[in-house]
Amino acid sequence: MVHQCKKCLLLEAGENKSFETVRDYISNLSDELKVSNETYISRLDCCKNCDNLISGMCLKCGCYAEVRAVLKDKKCPDFNNPKW
Repeated sequence: MVHQCKKCLLLEAGENKSFETVRDYISNLSDELKVSNETYISRLDCCKNCDNLISGMCLKCGCYAEVRAVLKDKKCPDFNNPKW
């Protein structure tokens, strides 16, 4: 039996196909739309420690954490307790 991480980002959760799709989507975004790599990593670290993250998806907004975290115009969707 393969153990899949529930409170992880896509790749860590074993969602390889979804991760590849998200990675390709992010790589095709204009740099003007994306935060710096340091900010992206910091945001993802916050998401990884959030109880609303399940298999790479944020339960507050339904987005893949990797996508939401990379976009400059997005904020943490937990309005009561924003992480970033």
